[in-house]
Amino acid sequence: MTAVMAWIRRWYGAHPLHLLALLAAFALAGYAVRAVVHAGQWRGFAIWFAAAVIGHDLLLFPLYSLADLSLRRLLPRRAARTRGMPAGGPGGAARAGGPAQLAPPVINYIRIPAGLSLLLLAVWFPLILRLSSAAYTAASGLSASPYLWRWLAITGVLFTTSAACYALSLRRTAARARNTRIHSGQHQHR
Repeated sequence: MTAVMAWIRRWYGAHPLHLLALLAAFALAGYAVRAVVHAGQWRGFAIWFAAAVIGHDLLLFPLYSLADLSLRRLLPRRAARTRGMPAGGPGGAARAGGPAQLAPPVINYIRIPAGLSLLLLAVWFPLILRLSSAAYTAASGLSASPYLWRWLAITGVLFTTSAACYALSLRRTAARARNTRIHSGQHQHR
């Protein structure tokens, strides 16, 4: 059995479960396409799919890649050391008992809330920007005015939570740096 698994791994390049999951995903996609064609909705589906491919791959992907690249260039490099850690160089990190610990990258603590906020905006933009408030009011009897403030509140909570997580991560990294210094100091005194 292991010889067969090794042969599949060499032939496919990954674990056989990966191949099984990929085949299951293709089967599910095939079933969805068959159901759409059987229901007679294939033209609308094809138009939606083409618009999504063009909209995302040709317009949105380059825009948010450029925004991410710009943000990474504006933010400090990851090589910034935590406070209290010695700089590398002649005897710096080696005397402290190992490599210096790096501060956590701030970029991920900005990407995640920004991505979630933009996803909410993409889904709810007609109501957030009040582009369909008349149709929404006619259909539900409710006003579309709270959507902007709710989206702003959710965005604020996402960024505040992310900032708190980043602060905790910085604190944890600083504590590890202190422990490393303390333990290396104990080993030097023995």
